[in-house]
Amino acid sequence: MFVYQNGEFINKDAARISPFDHGFLYGMGVFETFRVYEGHPFLLDDHLERINHSLDTLMIMHTFDRNEINLILQDLLQINQLKNAYIRLNVSAGVGEVGLSVAPYDQPGVMIFSKPLPPGGELLEKRAVLLNLKRNSPEGDERLKSHHFMNNMLAKREIGHADDVEGIFLTVDGYVAEGIVSNVFWVKGDVLYTPSLQTGILNGITRQFVIQLGRKNNLQIDEGLYTPEQLMEADEIFITNSIQEIVPIKSFGEREFPGRKGRLVYLLHQDYRYYCHHLWSRNNIS
Repeated sequence: MFVYQNGEFINKDAARISPFDHGFLYGMGVFETFRVYEGHPFLLDDHLERINHSLDTLMIMHTFDRNEINLILQDLLQINQLKNAYIRLNVSAGVGEVGLSVAPYDQPGVMIFSKPLPPGGELLEKRAVLLNLKRNSPEGDERLKSHHFMNNMLAKREIGHADDVEGIFLTVDGYVAEGIVSNVFWVKGDVLYTPSLQTGILNGITRQFVIQLGRKNNLQIDEGLYTPEQLMEADEIFITNSIQEIVPIKSFGEREFPGRKGRLVYLLHQDYRYYCHHLWSRNNIS
């Protein structure tokens, strides 16, 4: 498998970073993960908008241009003989002196790698469990998709290796936050609920896209502070992320839910699949 690193396509075993890279030393780096469907990088504009904002926030002097990145992606897919793929676009701050820097980083390291994925589209159910570990607060004013992932790693260790389980974080104040690698939604009546960004969650690209799909389908969207008891009262629960798409929840704690048989999760999933093959940006939903 080949990766793109700082302007070159190299074998993954040849990829290197310096031990003095501040992404390694201090976690100063951000990334995006997204899917490619039949050569089409889904919601690429939205992912680039978010990573460019994050880079600006961290004073990492790099801006991604859509056309440039798409050309790199197409070359990477061709070299690795992939049409449907997982993509990780990673930016590390770059080499610096040991110590906490207040100056901008002007020589960041860029790496893009891929791995094969099936075409997607199947509704795969999961069980949800409430985590004992609380969601940490963002390192700054908002949560970035950054290299600071210890909270997620410890949460994954809490639930173990099972692929069909997602752990749900609560905030330190006891409100529903997000999954270990997902955003959380639930339906009650004709209202689509999801935790507010006030909880310190990541504003997921798929989260934003599903909110737009909900509005398209005349659902009332409520973003707020909710307790686990309110989540338990839902008609349907599902989680989202860019790789797993929309994942219906079949049980949460002791309570069973419709899972893939849920009416609204099915409707939103059908819309999601349509736009996977017709859109570059969530702003084009009509």
